Amino acid sequence: MLSFAIKGSYELIYGNELMRGIYTMKNEYNGSLTREKFLFYEIRIVASLYLQGCSNLEIIQIITADNMFQFPTERMISSITGTCLRRIEALESETLIYHLANAQAEVAKQINLYAMMKYNLLVWDFMTTVIGEKYRTQEFEFSKKDLNVFFFRLQEQNDAVASWSDTTIKKIKQVLTKSLVECEYLDSIRSERLNPVAISPELEDEIRAKNDLAALPAFNCFR
Repeated sequence: MLSFAIKGSYELIYGNELMRGIYTMKNEYNGSLTREKFLFYEIRIVASLYLQGCSNLEIIQIITADNMFQFPTERMISSITGTCLRRIEALESETLIYHLANAQAEVAKQINLYAMMKYNLLVWDFMTTVIGEKYRTQEFEFSKKDLNVFFFRLQEQNDAVASWSDTTIKKIKQVLTKSLVECEYLDSIRSERLNPVAISPELEDEIRAKNDLAALPAFNCFR
């Protein structure tokens, strides 16, 4: 994960995983979604700067100097920019990064969701084992019960998740639900039926090119 310390304005120290092209998804669960959220507006900005050839440090400096996220503190700006960079690195595809920055919103939102899956094991498991399975079986009902069962199973299987507070789990459930709304899987946070989403060709082509076929059911793609 990204690690950095702030001294003065912009002195940041990075772990190796933010060096371009060598990111791999962690095989552990963490509760970072409580603060990271969907971040669509923010990741579009970061992706655009990334494509311009800015270094990770330069991206954080530019966004902080202009307060492009309209956040109250430099620490928050640096933290969220770091999250966006990790998602971008996790895509491992210049093509997807380009579409993330430039495509129509519905396409770019799907790519951001895929980036969240590749960066965060919890999101991957939720989208593939819960959402993907519902599409596979054509059982479109979705409710708090599905989230509760998902987390109950995680808590049984993983000591780290078992140690999370009820507040942390509640916040993560909210982020997952709102992400489904952002990508039009749900009409609203109160909806109890999944929409039959269609994967964008831009995303499907790159997933297949990367041979990451296990991700496709999360986007209702079984062909």
